[in-house]
Amino acid sequence: MSSESDGTATEGAGWREANRAMWDERVPIHAASDFYDQDGFRAGGGDVNAFEAAEVGDVTGKRLVHLQCHMGQDTLSWARRGAAEVVGLDFSAPAVEVARGLAADLGLADRASFVAADVYDAREALGGRVFDVVYTGLGALVWLPDIERWAEVAASLVAPGGFLYLAEFHPIANVLDWDTGTRFERDYLTREALVLDEPGSYVDFAAKTESNLSYEWVHSVGTVVSALAANGLRIEFLHEFDWTLFQNFGSLEQAEGRFRQPEGTAKAPLMYSVKASRA
Repeated sequence: MSSESDGTATEGAGWREANRAMWDERVPIHAASDFYDQDGFRAGGGDVNAFEAAEVGDVTGKRLVHLQCHMGQDTLSWARRGAAEVVGLDFSAPAVEVARGLAADLGLADRASFVAADVYDAREALGGRVFDVVYTGLGALVWLPDIERWAEVAASLVAPGGFLYLAEFHPIANVLDWDTGTRFERDYLTREALVLDEPGSYVDFAAKTESNLSYEWVHSVGTVVSALAANGLRIEFLHEFDWTLFQNFGSLEQAEGRFRQPEGTAKAPLMYSVKASRA
């Protein structure tokens, strides 16, 4: 049984503990899933999304940190692409352990390390280091209540001459109806949490789970970009895409690995990306 309600989650309301318990329980489910296909990854398969690789560009010889890295497969993909050093950070200790195991299996432990820490504590957890590339992948920001605080921390990790790259599901997609994706069902500009109580996982909706309470937040694109700019980063580009990588709505049609609204349907942006640099 699942339910949802709107509510404000504060530091004392337990949102972080609930979200961490939810993710911790799902790590073994994800690690064993076809979705993540870790055996295939060990054998050389898997990579970051092609559009991300194109927008980030050549990482050969660069230092890269991946915030909210989950089990580290994208992090390790950047190492495979030639990064001199990659560091993944995630608040789930079980996810970090899986990532470390993958790094060892791939012979990348000399160039890849993983840290268990909350993203808001990344500056201290990483010892004040800075990186040529600060990377955040899909599905990360929705778990954070304070995007201005995130931007402050993330920007502090960008070395002079470096940049932050963010690829995310568009917040518009989080407020449209689940069936058609053409009607607003939630407030795009709200700062309140969406509180969910849903078993299963996106890799297996039928998975039996016990830690099902979670808190999510919608962050408008304007809020994200303004927060990065306010912390000394120059916005190089903001791209919005009319396609996504998952079946967000029942009406989406798949072609060549991308999901779009059918022809003749009013289209909304479903993903976006930002590159912001430090002079």
